[in-house]
Amino acid sequence: MREEFEKMAAAGKLERQHIEALVLLATSGFCMHRSWGFGKIKTVDAVFARFTIDFPNKAGHTMDLAFAAQSLKPIPREHILARKASDPESLRQMAATGHLELVKLVLDSYGGKATVEQIQQVLAPEVISDDWKKWWEAAKRELKKDGHFLLPLKKSEPIVYQAKETSLQDRLLGEFRAAKGLKARITVTGELLRNAHDLTDKTAAATELIAALNAEIPSYQRTQPAVALEAIFARDDVRDMAALPLTVGELDATTIWSQELKLGPLMEQLPAAKHRRALESFKAANPEHWPEALRNTLTGVSARLCKEFASLLIHEGRIDALKDTLARLISQHTASSELLLWLSKDRNDTFADILGPEVFRAMLTAMERDQFNEKRSNRLRDCILDDPELLVELIGSADLDVIKDLTRALQLSPCFDDMDKRSLLARIVKSYPAIQSLISGEQTRQESNLVVSWDSLERRKNEYHELVEKKIPANSKEIALARSYGDLSENHEYKAAKEMQKLLLRRKAELETQLVRARGTDFANARTDLVSIGTIVRAVDLEVNQSEQFSILGAWDSDPENGIISYLSPVAQALLNRKVGDEVEFELQGVRHRHRIESIQPYKALVPAARESGNAIAPSPAA
Repeated sequence: MREEFEKMAAAGKLERQHIEALVLLATSGFCMHRSWGFGKIKTVDAVFARFTIDFPNKAGHTMDLAFAAQSLKPIPREHILARKASDPESLRQMAATGHLELVKLVLDSYGGKATVEQIQQVLAPEVISDDWKKWWEAAKRELKKDGHFLLPLKKSEPIVYQAKETSLQDRLLGEFRAAKGLKARITVTGELLRNAHDLTDKTAAATELIAALNAEIPSYQRTQPAVALEAIFARDDVRDMAALPLTVGELDATTIWSQELKLGPLMEQLPAAKHRRALESFKAANPEHWPEALRNTLTGVSARLCKEFASLLIHEGRIDALKDTLARLISQHTASSELLLWLSKDRNDTFADILGPEVFRAMLTAMERDQFNEKRSNRLRDCILDDPELLVELIGSADLDVIKDLTRALQLSPCFDDMDKRSLLARIVKSYPAIQSLISGEQTRQESNLVVSWDSLERRKNEYHELVEKKIPANSKEIALARSYGDLSENHEYKAAKEMQKLLLRRKAELETQLVRARGTDFANARTDLVSIGTIVRAVDLEVNQSEQFSILGAWDSDPENGIISYLSPVAQALLNRKVGDEVEFELQGVRHRHRIESIQPYKALVPAARESGNAIAPSPAA
């Protein structure tokens, strides 16, 4: 192509200074544009002095040769991008059989180094279409063993290829010596521990690391105890790796904990992976006081650490004391939002007897308190909004008065905007329809009032309070206790307790719906010109010419043997609003009956008189 470009320059179609760049572009056949990306040169038009190039989103794009020489960068044929465009299948085979060869090709294409993100962008999904993470983990293991690749500790730093081979042990020890500060050395030590099986001389490596760490740990003991503790863990792991004896006079975890330290802040400074180990070391250093220290610190640590604290306390048989602490913090509204966040996210039947309406009330208090903190967090609020079951489960055991108070507190809370409040209220109504009237102050036609006697209303209220105050809390304790037996698949006590929970909560919902609609009465001043609620009706069965008596009372009053029927029953519905002399028909147990009304008398007035004469008509629920 050089001769063609020379002729075009002689003819004045392009400048000679562009010839070299154009020769490189035409020879390689691939290029890179600053805005359009990688391109493949399809044709060179000597007549019109232009290239035809396929860019990702500009296929068949034409470009003037002079402009191309200035704006395009030639890409060699051996470059990974050129190989992807010309022969992707060979790259896929290389990915399957030669991880190192493929990674080296990418690094060479980018000047000998590239980050993991760059490697992934160029290989996935065109070359590696399956699980990139799985492929990269396998490749990384090979890269670590090979002495030519330098893998950084941080993902943001590039992987470097070097011609001179360096053993893994030499590389890691070199990084350890060059690391600045104890924290950086701990990081390198962790990398060395992860690759311990590939070290050439574990004893030599461990001896050097232990000596260096022991020399540096004391200077961090008071100023940065968390870093010192983490270094002690790393040092002990290195010793175990090489099976070396203890070094005389070295600091241990007990020395760190013997200082006057605040447990919460120190734990927060440690990596999450070291939390349980740090707690175990704290327990060993404080065999008598560690449970109390953990419980007292629950309100000052993150949700993650709350989980670790609780896990250790439960594992060590301190669950009762933990529950007492949680119950106190919740009832006093001193539980932190992080503690309540843990309790909400990891809620299970272990804490079934604690997770109730007071938890939600404590949540509102904690979130309002957080609004005045400098480090304001919305994690608890987001948890409540994102978990559709949380609020419903927390108020499930509450009675109507408590739910009404919680609803009012939610409506007045500054922690949620109007849309979020409506969403939360909708969840309550969906699960507990009886709450609708408490929220809106209205009742639908389907939820019209129920007329009930005072006695029957009192009985239902007593049943409701028995459920809420005794049976449901007792069932929650049974669930928590049964769960502690373990192996839920074979735990019959647990299954029975959960089934009973369903029955109790179902009955609670039924009673709530009924009690909201109930309107008590003593049936005084009942109309007697028509059959009405609170009247005694004498009627003749026209089929057998036999007189019968019906006391029509409240929705929950029923004693058929004594002639007491609910006004909602089929018989009462046929009689209501009829006059003396009217004939009525109704169906009872599949049989049609025809009666004629003989008399209508007030129930309230007749029952006491009948009782005085010793001829009571029937027991009176309203008396």
